[in-house]
Amino acid sequence: MSGAAGVTGLRERYGPWALVVGGSEGVGAAFAEQLARAGLGIVLVARKPEALEEVADRVLAHGAPCRVLALDLLDADATARIAEAVADLDLGLLVLNAGANTYRSRFVDADLARVQAVIDLNVTRPLELCRELGARLAARGRGGILVVGSSAGYLGHADIGVYAAAKAFARIFTEGLWLELGQVGVDVLHLVLGLTATPAMQRAGLDLTGAAHPADVAAQGLAALGAGPVHVVRQQAEVAARRSGPDRAALVAGNHGGMRAMLGGSRPDPS
Repeated sequence: MSGAAGVTGLRERYGPWALVVGGSEGVGAAFAEQLARAGLGIVLVARKPEALEEVADRVLAHGAPCRVLALDLLDADATARIAEAVADLDLGLLVLNAGANTYRSRFVDADLARVQAVIDLNVTRPLELCRELGARLAARGRGGILVVGSSAGYLGHADIGVYAAAKAFARIFTEGLWLELGQVGVDVLHLVLGLTATPAMQRAGLDLTGAAHPADVAAQGLAALGAGPVHVVRQQAEVAARRSGPDRAALVAGNHGGMRAMLGGSRPDPS
């Protein structure tokens, strides 16, 4: 496994092009701008074309080339369209920042179609993209994959249990991918976020007191990319450690009250 490349070596190690999926705001936009400053060309993928164009303007202002692709990752052909959009590029880095909790419900009352959408957004599509584009990176013998995760995946949660389980899956999957692709020169990192001052968390009505800043989170991820498999942002390190103990009943029950207070007692739909 290689060591961390450092921000100054990003283009040499991961250039000349990076694909940022979920790059229209927040941490994804911060990744795009920092990679552009390091000299990489950026391909931005997200649902909202207007927001994508705003980030693209900031990328271009750093002198980096930029492409945008507006699509919904839940579309059945999303992976094929993304692969087609970068087919002619020497792609060296895949940043998977898309993935959110789009549905809250007690599971036995849940609409299974909406549950499946949470799984597809957070598990199915990332797996497809890692398979499709990871194969290119493996054949290239150089590059990186950075998967943005969540401290929610460290234990079970009421009402968002499927999302939490998806994030747990993503972390374990990424660790295995790190073992496999590290043998052929490709760095893999799972970046664990917690409360972060992003527009999505603001829209969800969360109390962002003490939240991490997206630019700081992105910088930590890029600095740690060559030293995977997992980096917990320093603002969440204590939380992740606390959620990893052996007494699962105490941890899960103890965390429940705090989560209900943060998310609100009802079950609003944040999508």
